[in-house]
Amino acid sequence: MQGPFVMKIGGSLIHEVPGITRALQASSTPALIIPGGGPFADIVRTLHAPDNESHWMAVLGMEQYGWYIASFGISTSPDLKVPEHPTIFLPYILMKQEDPLPHHWDITSDTIAAWAAYRLGLDLVVLKSVDGIMDGCTPIDHINQPVACGEVDPGFIRFVLDHHVRTLIMNGKKIEKFQALLRGDQVEGTRIGTTF
Repeated sequence: MQGPFVMKIGGSLIHEVPGITRALQASSTPALIIPGGGPFADIVRTLHAPDNESHWMAVLGMEQYGWYIASFGISTSPDLKVPEHPTIFLPYILMKQEDPLPHHWDITSDTIAAWAAYRLGLDLVVLKSVDGIMDGCTPIDHINQPVACGEVDPGFIRFVLDHHVRTLIMNGKKIEKFQALLRGDQVEGTRIGTTF
């Protein structure tokens, strides 16, 4: 996979952000970073507010996580555009204007990242704290039809397949493999849709 691409940093990787950002800065790969919701969205879940209000609070939670990532020297932008260098997309303003996705917990930052990649016509890398979509203890190499899983939100795989977004899900805790991805090497993970 070669940049530029859209890259989602999962909320479960909050303690890995220093290493991930160092790798990005060292490579200068043009990646548009979509922050997960992390602990900020987790708080929203505990409030049991209606779906509409929960949706927008969770999107604002993504922005809070985005500002945390920015504290390691990555620039931010409210604009959805092909990046020239590592840039964090702050999604609230544009999503409020366009409102492109349903408002319920089946759609989270995973599908928002897929939507951003679709809009830009870019490949998508999703960094999680697991090695991909798992079949028991083994990561699935390739998915070309919807499957039920707990690694991504319920709407994600169908959105990716329906919109032909080339996607790789990989383990963001394994920094050496992430660095290999940034060099353009083939790495382990789950590929969805068209192979690459």
